[in-house]
Amino acid sequence: MENKQTNSNQQGTVPAIIAFVGVVLVIFVIALLNAPTMGGARVMSSAQTYFSEVRATAVPFMIFAVLVAMIAGFFIAREVKKVWPNVRKRKEFLTGYAFLAPYLIVTLTFTVGVILFALYISFTKYDIFTRPEWIGLANYKEAFAGFTDATKRDFLQALYNVLWYAAIVVPVQTILALRMAMLLNAPVKFKQFFRTVFYAPSVTSSVVITLIFIWLYLKNGYLNFFLQTILGWVGIDFNPIAWLGDPRGLIQLIVEAFGGKIPSTQWYFRGPSIAWMAIMFQNIFTTVPTFMIMYLAALQDINPALYEAASIEGANKRQVFKQITRPLLRPITMMIVVLGTIGTLQVFDQVYLATSGGPLKTSLTPVFLIFTEALGVNGPITMGYASALAFILAVIIFALTFVQRRILTQGTEMY
Repeated sequence: MENKQTNSNQQGTVPAIIAFVGVVLVIFVIALLNAPTMGGARVMSSAQTYFSEVRATAVPFMIFAVLVAMIAGFFIAREVKKVWPNVRKRKEFLTGYAFLAPYLIVTLTFTVGVILFALYISFTKYDIFTRPEWIGLANYKEAFAGFTDATKRDFLQALYNVLWYAAIVVPVQTILALRMAMLLNAPVKFKQFFRTVFYAPSVTSSVVITLIFIWLYLKNGYLNFFLQTILGWVGIDFNPIAWLGDPRGLIQLIVEAFGGKIPSTQWYFRGPSIAWMAIMFQNIFTTVPTFMIMYLAALQDINPALYEAASIEGANKRQVFKQITRPLLRPITMMIVVLGTIGTLQVFDQVYLATSGGPLKTSLTPVFLIFTEALGVNGPITMGYASALAFILAVIIFALTFVQRRILTQGTEMY
């Protein structure tokens, strides 16, 4: 019996070693392709010059990659050794990983490798065309330097803007999506027509929608013309507003209406600007239909017998919604809130096309700031700093998502 077990272990040793070496080599090559080096035609002119540059600039990165490769190789080798003596399990193991191999290689090369590259350069001063210079946590410190230096508050301003954006857009779009879904779930005429019309904004390209709203928001655009006409009928003189060029905040306007004033040093009390709220309205217009479809699918999944039982018990519409519909929709509500929060914190295209972060940076967002810093739009290329901002934003999104899931999933297990 002992001899049989020994033979089985010996049978799996050689394949395990081969698997270990294979995994280490694959990850090493992937790391080599993603190594943080100086860019340019000279470095990329031949394999020899590229490898020389890797040796000169990316040794710590490659050492870390080798350690990760050895850990991954160890676990794969242990699994190979365990399943190899069993012919059926061996075939299943090899077949499974044969199908997974293309996906794993692509993911490791173009996702995991790039993330590790970005993480490494977030601790360096790097502009692509020169060698990365290790500076430790300096980029992360600079991101929050705005607390003490008003000239470096771009990232804090961007976070402030998107937090207002999420606080307003997510609840509004969630409520509107639910109301529209309930309306379309009711027995009304031309239901399919209304579903198509309501969903149309989500099908349209974000760029096209943004350009349409830019035209609507012009000072001589349709929105100002409409307001001038309607208010003129009731004798109110309306001055056209530069919707995408007005930096005044919502709270600031309310305070000024009562004769008060918020100084520029207390910019964080001014609230979202008119330009920022104009972009919020556009985002709500384009995202509500998508979430409406999700709610509609969830509503149609509710057992009609529950509503029939509630009707027999004499429950009114408000009680039915509170006691049946809302609890049963909690899982889909959690998903919509989480997706909405992630989307609002990562807003980019509307800002890029409509305002470029203005006016006075009141529509600046973290993703747009990362874009400008990484490509040197407003100054020198600071790829390391942009990477640090990206990881800070990722941590914030993860933390908010985790909190939302903990709060919104409470009680869903009973449904």
